Amino acid sequence: MSTSTEAIVGRAHQLLEQWQTESLETYRELLRIPSLEAEALPNAPFGAENRRALDFILALSENSGLRTKDMDGYCGYAEYGRGEAMVMSLGHLDVVPVGPGWKHAPFGAEVDGGYVYARGAGDDKGPTMAMFYAAKAVKEAWPDIPVRVRQVFGCNEESGFACVHHYVENEEAPTLGVAPDASWPLVHAEKGIANLILRSGPIGTKLRLTSLVGGQRPNIVIDHAVATVEVDFEDRGPFGLAVNDAWDKNLDLNWDHNTLTITAKGKAAHGSTPLMGDNAVTRILRFLKEIAPVADEETYRRALQICHPGGNGIGIAGADDLTVLTANVGVVRMVDGEVEFTVNVRDPVTATGDQLKAKALAGMPNGWRLVEFEDSAPLYFPTDHPLVASIVEAYFDETG
Repeated sequence: MSTSTEAIVGRAHQLLEQWQTESLETYRELLRIPSLEAEALPNAPFGAENRRALDFILALSENSGLRTKDMDGYCGYAEYGRGEAMVMSLGHLDVVPVGPGWKHAPFGAEVDGGYVYARGAGDDKGPTMAMFYAAKAVKEAWPDIPVRVRQVFGCNEESGFACVHHYVENEEAPTLGVAPDASWPLVHAEKGIANLILRSGPIGTKLRLTSLVGGQRPNIVIDHAVATVEVDFEDRGPFGLAVNDAWDKNLDLNWDHNTLTITAKGKAAHGSTPLMGDNAVTRILRFLKEIAPVADEETYRRALQICHPGGNGIGIAGADDLTVLTANVGVVRMVDGEVEFTVNVRDPVTATGDQLKAKALAGMPNGWRLVEFEDSAPLYFPTDHPLVASIVEAYFDETG
């Protein structure tokens, strides 16, 4: 490392130390904006609060002497420097729905025990703000940098990437880029992402499933779900005994004449790591399978097996040398009398969407069908790739 480079890096570090209080408070201010996707408005395709978050960070950028551009509310960017080459960081300001069970207010940005608590604190407002201040420090330490440093702020990463599509359609691609939305020192392999929508005809004859609702987004483990089942009046007695013997204390069971309402409590987690959560729909279907009469047990078993976090229940389980497939039943509802599951699948990096779809079509349980399929291809760079090696080297230089 040359003396001039050492001086630049040293000065950038000094500035980041100097701005520590300011950057923390700015970060908390951004976290207090509830940038959930909402009804589209003029120049705010993802709702007013997403628009407010974008305005906040573009104003912050302008006040820091950066050139900014608002891309119709889909995203925006700030940049400095001159030259043909362009280095980009791509973060996002939108967040997933809040859900119940918070100890701290989800948009309060409270500091407790050295941590900041808020929806989006880690994904992705924190890393985006960290990149903003890192870039700002480099700008001050190296004002005549011979490349353009551009920071893109997306507003629809969590539910469709429309922000990125809009950027790609209207702006140039970077020479080099980083997405501050993962783990250190970097992620070099990202699994493919697919959403499979499955439907089944009516479930049960003597124990008839009349409703089943749960989930907010495909990529969140369902933490709350409600189902109702009907039984013929003459069968109420045997089912009543089974309900009384129910062992799962996370289920709340209530009779109203011959209708049983089941409310389940689970634990939310990211859809890419379903084993870190506790799917409330799985609890309901397991209970119904256990109390179902012989004639209905198989239909409930098939529904339950779809909830397998490894995709075994729909014949898509798989792995390669780097990654293992995961499957999360993220949204469940009734559509025209049919049960509909949205399964969020993370496919191994060497697999393809066509392979996944073919396996699902072949492995679907009897009575179920695939009605919709969408996927995003995996991304993979070997560990000896120059980009990977450069980032890892920089990480070890900085952290030891």
